[in-house]
Amino acid sequence: MTLAYDITGTGPTAVLLHSTVCDRRMWDPQRQALADSGLRVVRCDFRGYGETPAGEAPYRDADDVLDLLDALGVEQAALVGASYGGRAALALAARAPHRVSALALLCPALPGEEPSARLTEYDRRETELFEAEDFAGAAQLNAEVWLGPEADAATRAAVAEMQLNAFRRQLAAAEEYDGAEDIDISALAAVHAPVLAVSGAHDMPDFRAPAARLSELLPGAVHRELPWAGHLPSLERPSEITGLLTDFLC
Repeated sequence: MTLAYDITGTGPTAVLLHSTVCDRRMWDPQRQALADSGLRVVRCDFRGYGETPAGEAPYRDADDVLDLLDALGVEQAALVGASYGGRAALALAARAPHRVSALALLCPALPGEEPSARLTEYDRRETELFEAEDFAGAAQLNAEVWLGPEADAATRAAVAEMQLNAFRRQLAAAEEYDGAEDIDISALAAVHAPVLAVSGAHDMPDFRAPAARLSELLPGAVHRELPWAGHLPSLERPSEITGLLTDFLC
């Protein structure tokens, strides 16, 4: 399958990977600014998100991104991943470290973490809404839970719309597959590209802890916690994250 994608700018390639609460539109505030700084910016939608249909057979998201790089003739790229997008970026880097020039991971997820009480309660509430077939309510819940206190009403509405679109795509699929995969943690030692791991002080511990842990797992990793941020800082303070990414990647 070819993922839906768009390209802006010319220069070294940076691939922006979205959270599963959103789709590639979450990077609207950063796309043009990163291109103006001299990067070829590629944004893609994972299967079942944005404009990409849901998966029709078992697959892995990291493989889909590698296939996209191959199709575009990109030998090496910087990967910018938000939440699950960060997990996919790490899975790709563990499998093919030579394909990665840099990693910028915003509140990344890692497999195998014991869920916190906050995450368990969120899962319970979302499950109840799904069982009631209140998909719009579930989308609103995600916008409330995953955006920090600085997100405005327009941003919350945009996240809810992206999430509801994903729910509809995935529910329309004949079968639902999950492209997530375990990450070979030991393989991350072979990743020598510079890594910026960002966490938000208002985020769940399920994501704050992995971001901090990456500075121990990856030789070139630096961890930075943002005291104002929730789980989606690129949408909460777009200009600040744009500047942070530009400084790191350019």
